Amino acid sequence: MLKVLIPVDGSRNCEFAVKQVIKKFMNNTSMEIHLLNVQMPFSSYIARFVSSKALQDYHRDEAEKALRPVKQMLDGFSIPYSVHAKVGEKAKTITDMARRLRCDQIVMSTARKNSLTRLVEGSVINKVLKLTTVPVEVIAGEESSKWERYGIPAGVGAALALLAAID
Repeated sequence: MLKVLIPVDGSRNCEFAVKQVIKKFMNNTSMEIHLLNVQMPFSSYIARFVSSKALQDYHRDEAEKALRPVKQMLDGFSIPYSVHAKVGEKAKTITDMARRLRCDQIVMSTARKNSLTRLVEGSVINKVLKLTTVPVEVIAGEESSKWERYGIPAGVGAALALLAAID
């Protein structure tokens, strides 16, 4: 039985990964599908002023909100799945969960960004690829916005030009 882990963050791009897994499931129904929502923990400063119960409730509500559209897609095709929600650093949590569940594959989707934007942002997919021994299938999602394609590289270029001018 093929075990597949799909990290879900609530973005539209996650739906592309789920659609790919649905296609695979239609050809091979002996799949075990695991959905994983990972949320970043609050800083210790903020956590001091909020009860642990309130933090848990918040993370549970946010996980449910992120997972809802993907669960509806899978339910629409009557595909069985398991849901997991964790709090931690995204890439490490994804790779740890894939190892713990003994998954055969991680299916992730990504926005189509240029390499400079990816370098500046520190891509979760790049980190997962570095940390895991589990095969990762990366599905191309939506085109990046004009701001991501032109604005961020232009801003980085302007900052580098300013630094060069200062020297």
